[in-house]
Amino acid sequence: MTMRNRADITDTMNKIRSLYIRTERDNSFAGHLDRLLSRDVEGNLLPVAQRFTTTRETRGVMVIDEPGGGKSTLIDHVLRRHPALNAGPDGQQAWLAGSVPSPATFKSMIGHLLEQSGYPPIQGRREAWSLVQLLRARFTVCGIAVLLIDEAHDLFCADRGLILRAIKSLMQGDEAVAIILSGTGKLRDILRSDPQVQRRFTTLLLPPVDAVADRAHITDMIAAYCERADLEPPAEPDLVDRLVHASRYRFGRCIEAVIGAIERALIQGHESLDMGHFAEDWTLKEGSEPHRNIFLAEEWWLIDPDREPEEDRPVVNPRRKRSK
Repeated sequence: MTMRNRADITDTMNKIRSLYIRTERDNSFAGHLDRLLSRDVEGNLLPVAQRFTTTRETRGVMVIDEPGGGKSTLIDHVLRRHPALNAGPDGQQAWLAGSVPSPATFKSMIGHLLEQSGYPPIQGRREAWSLVQLLRARFTVCGIAVLLIDEAHDLFCADRGLILRAIKSLMQGDEAVAIILSGTGKLRDILRSDPQVQRRFTTLLLPPVDAVADRAHITDMIAAYCERADLEPPAEPDLVDRLVHASRYRFGRCIEAVIGAIERALIQGHESLDMGHFAEDWTLKEGSEPHRNIFLAEEWWLIDPDREPEEDRPVVNPRRKRSK
């Protein structure tokens, strides 16, 4: 057992949370993004949106995943490290990102994007469509080639027709930008309702994690986090299967569970990570009884973490002995 003070644990956890694990998903998204950018005569990518038609329209990409999949982290990581989009003077970015504000209206979204571009908060009453024209002008002033709207499915709760019209407008004309929309499957359904918008977007569907196909990668991911925390990785052969199921088959949730379990191990001064730490983290986050804890139950695959059972199934493993 290694006793660590709280300051050391906090420092270690900050380092762990800053660790980014690359996957094939990064390459897939980068491929979609590169397609949206122009190239010079030598084939080098430029911080300029590619025009795809004689009317000089740009294109976009939808990134679709359910909550907890890690799509926001993935997109942010690729954008921040894209050489063509971050090569301006003094590190100027050629991309602009905004998340859907609350309340999610057409006017609030455009106002939020203007503020993200460095424009002062809008004072007084302004006609909504005039704000779109102002945003287009800001793209030119700031050298913006790519616009990201994160969690965009929430944007279409109101003003759907106006928002779809604005998206088309932002992809036309001299100030046009390429657009990235991230969201759940609901977003894809919404864009399908407008063929003119849908045809402008490719779709990157981030699939659920598979415990069999992705086992090696998940095992390597756990080992990488354990190395950063100076812990021995877990040895239980069914840990990955339980982790994937408990995480609703979402990659981002898998990472959150690993980080949470590592924190439990560090607080308790243990030198290795094991199933018990995952069980404790599950209890903290889910508040489930032991027989509903996927990291303790014998027939864990029968547990639906998002639905209460009709009958309790009191099948619990004995407490695992920890490595000291």
